[in-house]
Amino acid sequence: MRTQSGSRSARIRKQLGHPVLDGDGHIVEMLPVFIDFVRDKGHGALIKGMLKRGRMIEDLSMAERREGGILPHSWHVPSSTEYYATVTSPRRYHDRLGEAGIDFAVLYPTMGIALLQLLDDEQRVTLCRLYNEFMAEQYRAYGDRFTVAALVPMNSPDEAIAALEHAKGLGSKVALIASHVHRPLPGAPWPANDRWADVRVPEWETRGWVDTFGIDSLYDYDAVWAKAIELGLPLAAHTAGIGASDRASISNFVFNQIGHFAAAGGALVKSLFLGGVTARFPRLRLALLEGGAAIGVQIYLSLVDNWLKRGGAAIARLNPRNMDKELLVRLLVESDPGLARYSAEQLSGGTGGMTRVRDDFLAAEIACVEDIRDRFCTNFYWGCEAGDRLVSVAFDPRITPLGTLVPAFFASDLGHWDVPRFDQPLEEAFELVERGILDADQLRDFVFINPLRFYASLNPEFFTQTAIEKEAAEALML
Repeated sequence: MRTQSGSRSARIRKQLGHPVLDGDGHIVEMLPVFIDFVRDKGHGALIKGMLKRGRMIEDLSMAERREGGILPHSWHVPSSTEYYATVTSPRRYHDRLGEAGIDFAVLYPTMGIALLQLLDDEQRVTLCRLYNEFMAEQYRAYGDRFTVAALVPMNSPDEAIAALEHAKGLGSKVALIASHVHRPLPGAPWPANDRWADVRVPEWETRGWVDTFGIDSLYDYDAVWAKAIELGLPLAAHTAGIGASDRASISNFVFNQIGHFAAAGGALVKSLFLGGVTARFPRLRLALLEGGAAIGVQIYLSLVDNWLKRGGAAIARLNPRNMDKELLVRLLVESDPGLARYSAEQLSGGTGGMTRVRDDFLAAEIACVEDIRDRFCTNFYWGCEAGDRLVSVAFDPRITPLGTLVPAFFASDLGHWDVPRFDQPLEEAFELVERGILDADQLRDFVFINPLRFYASLNPEFFTQTAIEKEAAEALML
């Protein structure tokens, strides 16, 4: 690994004694080159709408934003010239990775993520396929240090399966799916108001209802999960959750930004778990990126607590029909004789209880708390930005049910505007040790073992012919 004497992250890496595996770095796409690639493939018409220069959101009045339901967004790329040049150039990125103290990085799109949310079927499917081909071509020579996640659109099972097979054929090792897709409300125009057609609106703007592929989904996605396992492709989700009711300010991006990745990832996990996907596909592996591990711990705790109180046999015990109405009337009249003029039905609330006992855990096939533990803490991994101090809750067995840890891994977010320096993330992660939040062994799990186990979960050869092949093989045998 190349090191730079001026980089603290490189010096930290040298003293660690184990590799650093970045579970979520980013590419900043060189869009003119990609656009030429699309045109050369004969699909230039599909990018015309994406190149229009409409009114910027910042130029709209507050009244216009409110009327159109249009939300503010931010830029995505770093402001440093050298940093920007690094994350847009595969060769420069490869040459400087050691400066960041990173041995191997799994790279994810930046602008490319928006392609998963395009509304037009042909545009979405074709541009995602071409994006994967383009990135495979751009990064093929740098496979010792990088692998690039392939875009897999999820608006229907058929398009997802076709994309998974195509990605595997390109040599992809991991697939990126959306945490959800927006479905139009029946009978509603899409988009809702053509007046705003000339406004440059982010693809994550919420319209209609949100489909999270598990409970309440428009389709049965079981064939998609089966195909991912068959092809040995772990799945990652990295989708904006901006636009929901508590993240829909028309003026303040930070208001919308706080917690939105966590909310989007959490919704997907709850949907798949309660929909029984983890019961039917115990080998499925899914990483929820950039939302942090605190949301994973919260959901794990809540699932256990809810099942103990409201799942299985517990829900039947909570049925108001279990009340002895004659005894209830007698007890109430003893306290207040004036209540004798009311019927037992009135005094018991008048609802008569539930007409049927609804167990919301039925599809998940939970028989005991251990079932929740074994699926939740195995199927789902949680990507955490380098300086996320709440990662500590994922490494604290006193907090989690049965003392089982929720797997959290290091995600540098390199390449994005809010990571100011290329060599900053590992330095930030090491501060977790300096502050006593993690110990050295926990840091090793965070920056190496947990991302290693996730990415190699369905493909033991994931790290073959990479810079960490030997260390990965040894660690996976432990």
